[in-house]
Amino acid sequence: MKQHLSNPPEASVQKKIPSEKLGRFGKRVIRNKILLLMILPAVIYTIVFAYYPMTGVVMAFKKYNYRDGIWGSPWNGIENFRFFFKSGQAGTVIRNTVLYNVAFILVGTVTQMAVAIFLTEIRSKHFRKISQSMMFLPYFISWVIVGVMAFNIFSDDFGFLNKLLVAMGFKKISFYITPKAWPFILVFFEMWKGVGYGSVMYLAAIMGVDTSIYEAAALDGCNVFQRIFYVTIPSIMPTVIILFLMSVGRIFKGNFDMFYNLVGTNGNLFNYTDVIDTLSFRALISSKDFGMSAAVGLFQSVLCFITVVLANRLVKAYDPDYALF
Repeated sequence: MKQHLSNPPEASVQKKIPSEKLGRFGKRVIRNKILLLMILPAVIYTIVFAYYPMTGVVMAFKKYNYRDGIWGSPWNGIENFRFFFKSGQAGTVIRNTVLYNVAFILVGTVTQMAVAIFLTEIRSKHFRKISQSMMFLPYFISWVIVGVMAFNIFSDDFGFLNKLLVAMGFKKISFYITPKAWPFILVFFEMWKGVGYGSVMYLAAIMGVDTSIYEAAALDGCNVFQRIFYVTIPSIMPTVIILFLMSVGRIFKGNFDMFYNLVGTNGNLFNYTDVIDTLSFRALISSKDFGMSAAVGLFQSVLCFITVVLANRLVKAYDPDYALF
């Protein structure tokens, strides 16, 4: 009987030995195994559709052909990059891509913050919901439809704007052969389509501000504008910085859907509207040069990564709490 009672402690010691060999990481895995199993599908999806395709970046350094495939095609060093820079349009498309994205970031941030603040200041709940829904609706409209809308507005023969100008006694404006007008047109449509969706993050940040701060500001005699500039904007500044850093990460990538559907292959506008993505797409369609397209994509990704790191370092030097990493 005594021998039977003395066995369980020895068995428990033997059972503890394997768990001690697992270490701290193994213990955490066992303790959170249910949570890890829940996130496993998302991890597999990310690896398969985000990381595995990155192996195709080797095409940027190969002379790709269909017979040999990605891995069997011969290497050609940096010839694909040279082709892009020797095309004579590299400087123009890089300039356009950066300037357009800078305009999109600045105009988008200001308008999205303004819309979010405007919605929070509306007292009527029903009017606020209707306004938010109306501003959110353009986000779900395809760029193909937006391109058709732009044509119906700016076309020489069928455009609403030109018909209005003629009715008022003015001359028609040939927008599709006037390149200088398109930076304003593109910025407007980008702002119009994304302002509702982009304001959601700022709206959530404003809703998270402590209401006692607003009550204290009201007791001090602050009006609406003082409350906005001295309470709301400083309180959501961390959100603004994070969204700004995430936007900077795409500063060398053009919105292909927008540029292609609004401008298309109109060569009259390329000097002011052509971006890296549309140039590489046309080169791919005309020459079937997959290596050059891969080189352009790699070039964009490297520049975006460098830009994010530099912008984050500048923000970290200003205030470490606002840095992304």
